[in-house]
Amino acid sequence: MLPDIARAIQLQILDDRAAELTKGIAALPRHIAEIEKKMESHQRRLEHDRAALVANQKDRKRLEGEIQANDQKISKLKTQMMEAKNNDQYRAFQHEIDFCQQEIRRHEDRILELMGESEPLDKAVKVAEAAFAVEKKQVDEEKAKAQERTSRDRKEIETLTQDRRKILAEMDPRIASEYERIRKGRAGVAIAEAVQGRCSKCNILLRPQFLQELKRGDSVMVCESCKRMLYWNPPQSVADLASVGS
Repeated sequence: MLPDIARAIQLQILDDRAAELTKGIAALPRHIAEIEKKMESHQRRLEHDRAALVANQKDRKRLEGEIQANDQKISKLKTQMMEAKNNDQYRAFQHEIDFCQQEIRRHEDRILELMGESEPLDKAVKVAEAAFAVEKKQVDEEKAKAQERTSRDRKEIETLTQDRRKILAEMDPRIASEYERIRKGRAGVAIAEAVQGRCSKCNILLRPQFLQELKRGDSVMVCESCKRMLYWNPPQSVADLASVGS
């Protein structure tokens, strides 16, 4: 195998890893946005439950105020009733007192209903608050991990970029330029292995003569279909390739 083909293979390994890391970095903000959106939905539900509980408490307080006002009105009416000058006035006062008492009973019944409604509301708020606190902690931890991972991945990309420059500097400029040109035009993949007589990327069957020339490994050859560089069963393992040019 030509040394520059071995270097091109090593470049492809570095580029694949850098692409994987870049994709992961790009995906993390979307992942964080999704879990934050879910958390916001739960927060809105919690705020809704809290608002319902507050409204319940306000209604009870308002009704208690109405009861107190009716009690005070009844007290005044009873005083006035004692000063009534005739039966008609007396019955009018009594009628107002009866109405106030009916209002008090009606308000008391509604307060009991609200008290019954407040118990599940209060429980729902407490459960939602506890669940939201746990979820917020998880989201904060996830965001911290994402930031840490992004920082780590960017540092690795920097290292890969430095290693890449070293390999390119050791290659024949024409082959290095060809590698870069093919990589940009073929979704980041510039070199492929010939496996069982086919290009492992486009799966085209290689011509017998072409395959024989490729096996000799004395020149840079490209797939006649996808135009990627090709190599034939390199004797080095991937671990060995990592040492090429070092």
